[in-house]
This record gives sequence, structure tokens and C-alpha cells, in this order.
Amino acid sequence: MESNLEKLEKTLRLKFNDKNLLRTAFIHRSYLNEHPEERLTNNERLEFLGDAVLGLVVSETLYGRYPESPEGDLTNLRSSLVNAKTLSTAAASLGLGGYLHLSKGEEATGGRTRQYILANTFEALVGAIFLDQGLPAVKKFLDSHLLLYLQEIIEKKLYKDFKSILQEKAQEELGVTPIYKIIEEKGPDHAKIFRTAVLVDKKRFADGEGSSKQEAEQQAAKAALENWPERM
Repeated sequence: MESNLEKLEKTLRLKFNDKNLLRTAFIHRSYLNEHPEERLTNNERLEFLGDAVLGLVVSETLYGRYPESPEGDLTNLRSSLVNAKTLSTAAASLGLGGYLHLSKGEEATGGRTRQYILANTFEALVGAIFLDQGLPAVKKFLDSHLLLYLQEIIEKKLYKDFKSILQEKAQEELGVTPIYKIIEEKGPDHAKIFRTAVLVDKKRFADGEGSSKQEAEQQAAKAALENWPERM
């Protein structure tokens, strides 16, 4: 019978030399609390390594693909690719949540679909691939499973730092700094949706929604910029 790891290797189109590295990438710290007999550690060290490798590969790719782009745009593009939302989307598309080793409590509260757990697992997997097969394998993996989101990010201008743009505009034209306030939270803990209002000169200028407070603020700032001419 085919093991879970073998199924995962087929999905990833990789054959690991060290199976323990691959398994470790999917061990959440909560699992070890209920399984003290487990001889492997949790995935946090691999996550730490994977985060650095991910940043390097994405930075190198962006540097090569967009020779005319200034440092600021490249930084924003990289942030849009390696943030929790994009990484968790990539992880979900690969079904990584199904391979996680979680505690019963984490399992019961939707840990397999929780954004930050999926994002961390993706980073841990990148770290495992790097240690087992080196940088070329990581580049191939990311090209197939993460960098494909770049086109959507650029087309929808998701890389723009709308908060910074709005702040500059508000300070230059009105002499004030925008303020953000959460006005609503809805959904279960593992799939929260935040609604945020942006106030400019003490007036509610626009609202935005997102799966994180930061995303909701960015969406509110974007809406404020779109409404700016008619609100002046």
C-alpha cells in the first residue's frame, strides 16, 4: 500500500533521499505534546530555513525578470508573493494540510486549513527540499507552485502598498494622517474576515475587507484612493 509520504512525493514530483526531512516538515509542534514517543522534532527549524531560502529565490527571480523595476517595487512584489495569504493558497492547492501531524485540539479547530499553519508548512517544505536536494530543486518547485501567482498579483496591482500611497497623499494635500479602525470581525477563528474603516481628517473615507487586519487595511486604503477625487 502506498504511504502518505509516497503520495506527497508524487504530488510534488520529487523523490526525497531523506524521508525524515519530508516528514518533519509536516510535524506541527502541537502534535508532539500528544506523542512524546515521536523521535522527530517539529517543523519550526525547517520553517526558519525555508523562509530565508524562499526570500532568496523569489528575490533573484524578480531581479532577473524585471530589470527596469526599482527596488521599492521589487520589495513589494516579493512581499506579495511570500506573505501568509499567498503561501497558504499555494499550500492548499497542493493539499499540504492533509499531510499535517496535528494535535487533536488543533485538528478539531480547523488547523489543517488555518492560514498561518499552511503558510508555515509551505516554508518548512521549502527548507526540507533545500536540505535534501539543493537550490535548483527549490527553484523548480517554486516556479511550478508559487511564482505562478505573480501574474495575478501584477494584473490586480496587489503588490501596491496602498497605505503608504494614501498616507503620502493625505499628508501632502490635507496635512493629516489616515487612521484605521476594525469595525467588524466575522467567521471562525481559522477563517476570520476583518472589515476595516479608514478615517481621513476624522471622516470615514472607505472600508475594506480581508483575511487579516493588514489586508483589510490595504483594501480600505485602496478604496479610499479610488474615491479620492470625488471626496475632495
